[in-house]
Amino acid sequence: MTHHLEPIRLPANQPPQFYRGGDAIAALRGASQSESKFGPEDWVGSATTMFGQDTNGLTKLPGGEWLRDAVRADPRAWLGEKHVAALGDSTGLLVKLLDAGQRLPVHFHPTDAFAQQHFDSHFGKTEAWIVVGTYGDDPRVYPGFRETLSKQTVNEWARDQDAPTMLGALNSVPVAAGDTVYIPAGLPHAIGEGVFVVELQQPTDFSLTLEWRDFLSGPEKGHLGLGFEKAIETLDTSGWDEDRLKTIIKHTAGLDSPSVDLLADGSDGFFRADQLKPLGTGTTLSLDPSFAVLVVMDGTGTLRTEHGGEYALTKGDTFVVPFDTGESTVEGDLTVIRCRPPAPEKRGTHE
Repeated sequence: MTHHLEPIRLPANQPPQFYRGGDAIAALRGASQSESKFGPEDWVGSATTMFGQDTNGLTKLPGGEWLRDAVRADPRAWLGEKHVAALGDSTGLLVKLLDAGQRLPVHFHPTDAFAQQHFDSHFGKTEAWIVVGTYGDDPRVYPGFRETLSKQTVNEWARDQDAPTMLGALNSVPVAAGDTVYIPAGLPHAIGEGVFVVELQQPTDFSLTLEWRDFLSGPEKGHLGLGFEKAIETLDTSGWDEDRLKTIIKHTAGLDSPSVDLLADGSDGFFRADQLKPLGTGTTLSLDPSFAVLVVMDGTGTLRTEHGGEYALTKGDTFVVPFDTGESTVEGDLTVIRCRPPAPEKRGTHE
């Protein structure tokens, strides 16, 4: 009898971070509130390490093996033939639950081409945020500069650590649950206090942080050893007006369809995210074979696989689903966010 890989329920995986947060993750998962207050990110189904670290960030499977090593040992079963042809044995995806208990610094991420040149990586770091909750007086995000700037101006801000000017130069956008923001590589951004997101990213940890002073131990941690002048070469200093912002921000809260594509057009060359809400159709939702990360946002239901597997889904559960699971179905009164790598034929690159 052929042995097939099945979905795996994952425990929380919260590597230490430099900023506060984590209560919203604890509440979702039904865990006690985070003691340290510095567990603001839960890396779900991660085959990615924190920058410069050996294992911090990696997901450990219940049997004790790193997910990364399990995938490398049998990439076709985990990822599927077409994915492996396009992306090799990388999952092509990093999913995080991110709870900003304080505003994050102004930062940006390298393009694929820049990451290849300077970090010897096939992937830069395009990302997207699915806002799943907010709290506090004024939850907002800060995507892109409002007006076109010169690299020299930004370099001066980084040198002087002029935080108010840097933040003030960004768009300031109030957000609510159901809003999604696609952040192409190079786009400067920050997430405000009180914003809880499911975040999809290319599978790297390259953050170039313009505003390092009150967040990181020194400027090297901000420019990752490149120097700001070099780092800023991959920064998008163009202006993003309201019309441009509409191409990356989506409002999905009112969409009640059983399956909703959550992210802006053009993002599917990097990752895909769908909200699954089977109730209301009175039917089961069918899922095609794919490597995926599932985050159950609320309710209860059942995941059934082609090979007879049956898994109870409940609020706060996170699962990694191998390609080899085959066709599966979700049913019940629940909301699930299904995160996937790019469709192999859509694999995008940002120059």
